[in-house]
This record gives sequence, C-alpha cells and structure tokens, in this order.
Amino acid sequence: MKRQGKMAITAVSLLALSVDVAAIFVVPELRMRYADASLTSTQAAGQTATQAGSSSGENSSPSSSTPSSSSSVSSSLKDGTYSGTVVSTNRGDFQVDLTVSGGKVTNVKVLEYPQDPTSQSINEQAIPVYVKEALAAQSAQIQLVSGATETFNGFTGSLQDAINQAQGSK
Repeated sequence: MKRQGKMAITAVSLLALSVDVAAIFVVPELRMRYADASLTSTQAAGQTATQAGSSSGENSSPSSSTPSSSSSVSSSLKDGTYSGTVVSTNRGDFQVDLTVSGGKVTNVKVLEYPQDPTSQSINEQAIPVYVKEALAAQSAQIQLVSGATETFNGFTGSLQDAINQAQGSK
C-alpha cells in the first residue's frame, strides 16, 4: 500500500507541475496569439461603456487605482524617447523607457527592475510578455500575468508616465 501511495503522490505532483508549466508558458503565448482579436473587441466595448457613462451624466472614469486604468494612447504622441518615472513596488523599483516614432510606440525597454532571485525568476517570464503586449496595445492597458502583480504595477505605472510625457501631458 505504501508503494501505491507514493505513486499517487508522484502522479498528483506531475499533474500540478504540468499545470504550472502550462500557466507559465502556454497560456501567455496563446493570449498573445489571440490578443489582436480580443483587443479590438475590448476597445469597442470600452468605447461603448464610455459613451453610455457620458450620456447618462455619470463620471466615466474607472474607479480602480490600477496604474493602467487610464492608459489610452491617442495619435498625438510626439516622436522621441521618454523615460517613465521610477515606480516603487513591494518587490523593488521599476523604470521603463519608451520610444515613439511616427506617432507610434516602437520600443519599450525596462531600465530598472528588481534583481533578487525571486523577482528575477518572475521578471524574466513576465517582462517580455508585458513589453510585447504594450507594443501591441500601443498603451499601458495590458493584461496581468498571474503571479507577476508587482512587476505589472511597476511596469505599467512607469510606462503610463512615459506615455503621458509623449502626449505632452507632463
């Protein structure tokens, strides 16, 4: 019976490991692959919600304190390179550099991020996904990678500040 118990524990452990691998590697790739289609429908839904809030006299600004909650990019971005403010999180500081060319975001570079072993492991998975999504969305309005909330908060906060600078809002 002990051998069967060990085999059951091993099977459950392998199942949990495969779920973790799928969550880390497969899900973000699938999300990026289908991001364009969902982004278009999300933008349309957002415009409808904004119009509905405006027509009823309500404040259409989101009440969330998430840095990306007001992160739209208009076509009025000025070409250049902009360094976002350093955003402190529970894991450490983040800073993003934004390049705009032809009125579009062409490059996002993370200048500063936490380097401790735990953060480094998280950041090497999440940062490339966040950069790819920011370039696709042309904004700081991107989706959170599970397990990388502090990276998300630091990245999007600094990115939004750089976008604000490119728009001349700062």
